Amino acid sequence: MKIRKMVKCIIFDCDGVLVDTEKIGNGILLAMAQEHGFEMELEDAYRHFNGRNLNDCFRHIEEAIDQKLPENFESEYREKSFEAFKTQVKPMEGVLDFIENIEKLEIPYCVASSGPVEKIRLNLGIAGLLDKFENKLFSSYQINSWKPEPGIFLHAAKEMGFDVKDCIVLEDSKAGVKAGISGGFQVYGFANGYNDEDLKDEGAVLFSSYKELTAILGF
Repeated sequence: MKIRKMVKCIIFDCDGVLVDTEKIGNGILLAMAQEHGFEMELEDAYRHFNGRNLNDCFRHIEEAIDQKLPENFESEYREKSFEAFKTQVKPMEGVLDFIENIEKLEIPYCVASSGPVEKIRLNLGIAGLLDKFENKLFSSYQINSWKPEPGIFLHAAKEMGFDVKDCIVLEDSKAGVKAGISGGFQVYGFANGYNDEDLKDEGAVLFSSYKELTAILGF
């Protein structure tokens, strides 16, 4: 795949790209779903759940167990995951250096996530990254469009003042890559050992560290 050499704006996904939360969130979701007869390995959860609207994940579980989850399942999940995030969330290795580098290069950037604004702000704040994204934080809940639809990335590019062709998207989920590609973006997929094939199959340029991404982009 041809890699664009001119990058005028970088759009980050949040979970798994800026902050290391996917193992925490998926672990809690699987443990709770297991109580209702649902079985799935963690690596499969990365493939099926990452980047998707939480309600889509719940529907997947309900279809598998052939019954509805309790009405308080979502509120309990959010409460447990938020408490875990407060003590366990860390920035992805190398991301702060990468951000500081693109700031020196005067390349604008933002975050576009399927998660609620309060979750994005919580995780970025705990990871020490929130000040980097004030006034350039975009959530699917603000526009009622979730990945794999491209709406959130198109919205972010427009709000940042850039054409799609001038932006790149950094993602770690199949749904996110699909959203970026369908929106016309060049997408770079953060490979974590579970998602490599899925991201590549959807059309992402893979990278496994921010040091590698810096080299790929020629920054």
